[in-house]
Amino acid sequence: MSVGETGIAMLMSVRMAPPLPLMFLILIHGISSAEWGVSYIHPHICALKNSSVIMSCTYAYPTGYQIIKVFWTKNHVKNVEPLDLSEDPEYSQRLQYLGDKQKNCTIRLSHVTQKDSHMYCFRFTTNVTDGKWKGYPGVTLTVTDLQVESPETVTEGDSVRLTCKSSCDLTDRATFIWYRNSQPLTERGDRNNQLLLQSVRREDAGRYSCGVQGHIYISPAVQLNVTYSPKRVSVSISPSGEIVEGDSVTLICSSDSNPPAEINWLKGRKIVGSGRIYSISKISSNHSGEYKCKSSNKHGKKYSAVTLNVMYPPRSVSVSISPSGEIVEGDSVTLICSSDSNPPALNFSWFKGRMIVGSGRIYSISNISSDDSGKYKCKSRNKHGEKYSDAVTLNVMYLPRNVSVFINGSAEIVEGDSVTLICSSDSNPPALNFSWFKENQISSVGSGQSFSALQSGRFYCEAHNQKGSQRSDAVTVTVKGRLMILYISIGVVCGASVLITVLLIWRNRGKRIKDNLKIQSKMDHSRPEDDRYKASDVDTTERLYENVIINYSRAHDDSLNDYDVESTEPVYENVMVSDFTLDIKCLLTKYMVHSIQFTV
Repeated sequence: MSVGETGIAMLMSVRMAPPLPLMFLILIHGISSAEWGVSYIHPHICALKNSSVIMSCTYAYPTGYQIIKVFWTKNHVKNVEPLDLSEDPEYSQRLQYLGDKQKNCTIRLSHVTQKDSHMYCFRFTTNVTDGKWKGYPGVTLTVTDLQVESPETVTEGDSVRLTCKSSCDLTDRATFIWYRNSQPLTERGDRNNQLLLQSVRREDAGRYSCGVQGHIYISPAVQLNVTYSPKRVSVSISPSGEIVEGDSVTLICSSDSNPPAEINWLKGRKIVGSGRIYSISKISSNHSGEYKCKSSNKHGKKYSAVTLNVMYPPRSVSVSISPSGEIVEGDSVTLICSSDSNPPALNFSWFKGRMIVGSGRIYSISNISSDDSGKYKCKSRNKHGEKYSDAVTLNVMYLPRNVSVFINGSAEIVEGDSVTLICSSDSNPPALNFSWFKENQISSVGSGQSFSALQSGRFYCEAHNQKGSQRSDAVTVTVKGRLMILYISIGVVCGASVLITVLLIWRNRGKRIKDNLKIQSKMDHSRPEDDRYKASDVDTTERLYENVIINYSRAHDDSLNDYDVESTEPVYENVMVSDFTLDIKCLLTKYMVHSIQFTV
């Protein structure tokens, strides 16, 4: 058995975190000899990928021995002849022996990768049979890469810590360098493998990677996602310029947020649409108003507002009356024209019927009268068109006037009959309360629009409404008794009879006088001239009749109810005509006879 097989050189070290340099090396001598051994300065090495690793060691052997061969091998396998790494194609170009054949056995391994992670041992042979030695356990090499450890998402305003991690602690004291989007963050490195971002901003988002100063290797980049609420929210209108009713309009909302914001459109408090673009075709005045783009995500929300000002011609034109309520003659009244238009209407015209009576938004009437009653309307106009209001009626109230009494029939009536008097007036509201008075009497004698008069006298009416009262002029009603009417009837009838009879008599008498005059002028021419003329003077002014006697008689029963004034009996009878006497009896009824006697 060789010395190397009967004795084992063991190197134990306690490695504390860099830069602690203290190491303890304990060499346990083999049983066969205490002079054989291999000592490793760093029995555990953590190397960065693509870096060069130096494995430092020394060896010892008995004095007088000569070193024939030295080499490094890996992965000690018992009872298997180790392989010289300098002859391994995977190592031959990267392995460099830096020691000698006396005591130094240091090597350099370049461009290490994770596949180079093994235990490496130094072996030497001497010129003495079985004089060979293998330093086991050897140097354990761990090759690591770098990884950035970071939260996937961080919210703006929070603090975040990024760590440049390796699978083992690098043996060499490392200075770390941080990159964002492949650009160094600082001019100088930091021995701490952590990067602290306090109160992170959305500008801190990006791809972060790390490296070690003096090494070309840089870790794979990781994305730091900074989330934040919507910012820089704005709304644009297309097309720009004046918007006229009937146009098509598009609203576009822009915002900066992470994660991307949800977009909603509001008019007032009502949601009217969603999405980045909100379109309105055939816009109307109802679309006028403030529109808000609401940009929101889980971190917050933000609004941006814009006003749509839609132009349109006048509409909803109306007239209001001030003061409201009842209008009384003598009041002052104001008519106000209102319209919905954009731009606001500045041109107003007022009409009563078809006649223009004023202009301006307000039309005032002072000391109003009933002549101002009627229908009024206004016309509102702007540059986009014009429209008329519906008509409003001014109904002016006034107390009764032009009060008059109409007699329905004759103002002269027979006792026991009546005549209807009708009161009329001009008033607003129409008079519904009428009172009737007789002159020289304080209290009223009747009410209502019509009144039946039974007595003689002068009557007038008073018309009343809520605004006052007015009286009419008086009219005269005459009531005649039945006897008077009877007398008048008799007189008329008898007078007519007398007149006719007298005319007949007069005619006959004149003829007879003429005949007598002719005879007398032939027979007697001796009579004095004066007597002749007197006898023939038929044109004298003396009365033709005298001693007219009117008598009437009636039965003892004088009840007027028994008068048969409508009797079909002759009105007169027994008319006797003589040369000088006329006796006429007028039979009125069977109860009363009028006798008229004329003496001529």
